[in-house]
Amino acid sequence: MPKNLPESMQNHLRERLNIRAGERWAQLAKVHVRFRAGFAYVDGELKDGERLPLCRLRFTGVLHTWGFALYLASRDGYQDNVLPSGLPAASPEECLDCACGLYLGPSTV
Repeated sequence: MPKNLPESMQNHLRERLNIRAGERWAQLAKVHVRFRAGFAYVDGELKDGERLPLCRLRFTGVLHTWGFALYLASRDGYQDNVLPSGLPAASPEECLDCACGLYLGPSTV
């Protein structure tokens, strides 16, 4: 079973995603990231406190490139997916933008 990232890298990812949410996704009050078995599970917290599962990120060995799996409410699970760029991996911010675009609608920027 893969190990989780060091705490400093976990905090860095949380910070990056919350900064992006503040810049582009006014619908979100906060982004929550939990780590398990080498994956980062990303949830968005709406202003009313409701939490939405958004995506799962897989560390690729490079801090700025993460594999992307979208949360599918119809299956109550995550499925590897491609981003609008056509690639299966990108920056955490691009992954968040893709998931939020699908679940929240257009960006607020």
